[in-house]
Amino acid sequence: MRILVTGGTGFVGSNIVKELSGKGDEIIITGSDAEQEVGKYVNKYLQPSFLGIDWNSLGKLDLVFHEAAINNTLLADRTEMLRSNLESSKELFRNVTANGCKRIVYASSTAVYGNAPAPLKENGPIEPLNVYGESKKLLDEFTMDFAKNNPDKIIVGLRYCNVYGQGETHKGKRASMIYQLAQQMKKGRPRLFKYGEQKRDFIYVKDVVQANLKASQADKSCVVNCGSGNSYSFNNIVAILNSELGTKYDPEYMENPYEATYQTNTYCDMNYAKEMINFEPKYNLEQGIADYVKNGLFNS
Repeated sequence: MRILVTGGTGFVGSNIVKELSGKGDEIIITGSDAEQEVGKYVNKYLQPSFLGIDWNSLGKLDLVFHEAAINNTLLADRTEMLRSNLESSKELFRNVTANGCKRIVYASSTAVYGNAPAPLKENGPIEPLNVYGESKKLLDEFTMDFAKNNPDKIIVGLRYCNVYGQGETHKGKRASMIYQLAQQMKKGRPRLFKYGEQKRDFIYVKDVVQANLKASQADKSCVVNCGSGNSYSFNNIVAILNSELGTKYDPEYMENPYEATYQTNTYCDMNYAKEMINFEPKYNLEQGIADYVKNGLFNS
């Protein structure tokens, strides 16, 4: 198979590339040298992104994993966000399918739900709180309309929910709270917004990779949640990290400057993902953090 992974040097993309390698497929990626080094795992590396690809010379693809995006939820430049996350994705979908690709898996986000009440369900309220969430909402709408008009193509969107794990170091302040809190706890007390009881559904990157592989074999086009189906407070995270790291730090609480647009409780209903792509996460948070610590939490 000829497989394109956009954002193949990014967090999730690099993990997908490494999982695909060694199986006899031709792997082509887009990416940036500022992210993860995955050159040894690929057949062709297109830099710096998919925006300037010569689609005709790229030729026919059997499968696309579309991970490239602006994922800074604090970016307020709507024009730039929609150009990157929506319009460029439309161009990608149209060109690869015109060249014969019949399967696309792409990264969406639970940011589309905003502060909708948990559990987050695919057929529930869609009320994004920022332009990042809006860009993913509009992309979901486009892809499902595109799939409806192209019934011979199968397109699956995965609404990622707080992914953490190996390969996120380059993200800096955009890295997971698990990574950031662990880095703080190397030096002292971790800092949380008052009073650490905001809850999130965290999913380990190894589960996300498996969700992508399952989605690539789906029978129907769909958009599904990609979370663990559980909710943990930030205080819970600190307690788990204390256990894994052998520390005994209490959190230091501070005011939340983003309170008006801050999600207080997110966790995903995963029933539709199980039904549509046969995906069930393997790792709970304790297991995921333990594996992360064992396999490079401080050098991923």
